[in-house]
Amino acid sequence: MVASRIEIQGKKETSYRKLVRPRLMDELKDGILEQLVVKKKYRDCNYTAQQLAKDLQTNVRYISAVVRVQFHTNYSTFVNRYRVEEAMSILTDQRYSERTIEEVGDMVGFAHRQSFHTAFLKHVGMTPNAYRSQYEVQLSFAKAKK
Repeated sequence: MVASRIEIQGKKETSYRKLVRPRLMDELKDGILEQLVVKKKYRDCNYTAQQLAKDLQTNVRYISAVVRVQFHTNYSTFVNRYRVEEAMSILTDQRYSERTIEEVGDMVGFAHRQSFHTAFLKHVGMTPNAYRSQYEVQLSFAKAKK
């Protein structure tokens, strides 16, 4: 099952590689990183692959191809990874300790609480609440040790 899945994924990646010329793929990769990471457009829950394609003056099929080949994932998972990483930072930042889990999800671009929990669990292996609690326990332990 896993071997056939990898084989299918490899074929998909190969067909995507043929879709976009190498130079254009590099340019689009840089553009995707600029828009999503540097400009932090992942924080906008309405920022879609269609909008990204429009910003980069290309089409959604090319965006999908570049994300698949260069980042080995799909657009939603790619964007959610950055959202979750920022949420992890916020959840452990004392300045945001009064923020609810739902507010943190909103801050990083998740439109719905359930999608935030699902993505967080997928990327981190625990819920946002469990992550925050674990950090608070570690922080308390470190303070008690001093």
